[in-house]
Amino acid sequence: MAHTALLIVDVQNDFCPGGALPVPEGDKVVPVLNRAIERFQQAGAPVIASRDWHPEKSTHFAQYGGQWPVHCVQNTPGAQFHPDLRLPEGAIVVSKGMGENEDAYSAFDARTEDGTSLEDLLKERGIRRLVVGGLATDYCVRASVLDALERGFEVLVLRDAVRGVDVQPGDSEKALNEMRSRGARLVALEEVSLQ
Repeated sequence: MAHTALLIVDVQNDFCPGGALPVPEGDKVVPVLNRAIERFQQAGAPVIASRDWHPEKSTHFAQYGGQWPVHCVQNTPGAQFHPDLRLPEGAIVVSKGMGENEDAYSAFDARTEDGTSLEDLLKERGIRRLVVGGLATDYCVRASVLDALERGFEVLVLRDAVRGVDVQPGDSEKALNEMRSRGARLVALEEVSLQ
């Protein structure tokens, strides 16, 4: 139990319906993640939330040569976590994409306010297993899961707590298959044991 953490990837207003870069049904992950948060809190296990935290001017954005519309600009409403996401008081927030030339899809590119990387944070706490949910399946969730596996973590992806963009139809399914083929397990929350 003490070796498992919940990693919530980028459940921010701009990635939910009505946001600048909405993931279809992105808000549907929130109730499942809230149940996960509750279980992890009861078990005394860490809850970590990553967020895009871009500067106003970023090569990540289309107007500066990137792929995406402007989204999740630091200290704007769009960058806030979804209002229904019940992050506990002790939740650890890690931010990514803060540089002007930084794409940063993976939560492993993120840092705490004092500059600690996600990997160092997990190692300091003896975390060996991550339970992952959030947005978007085919971008930041995929990148975070593949980076975690590459670094030797065991990874469980909450299949009912992820949603994808599907820029190309089938991208999300492809991403899930890739995560599975690299060693992640796709599970329902009920299948996660915190004993």
